[in-house]
Amino acid sequence: MPENYTDPSGNTEAFRAFSQTPEAAAPAETPSRLPLIIGAAVVVVVLVALVAWLATS
Repeated sequence: MPENYTDPSGNTEAFRAFSQTPEAAAPAETPSRLPLIIGAAVVVVVLVALVAWLATS
């Protein structure tokens, strides 16, 4: 480890500052793609039904 590394558990003040910092590095959750997939499936089913109805008319 480099010489200038300060262990946050080394003293109480540094540890408190370390433990109370917000977790900005946490990755943001991506929204679910399930509604998009369901919507696309519904559109495909409707289009297939429309084409089948037009073909049989």
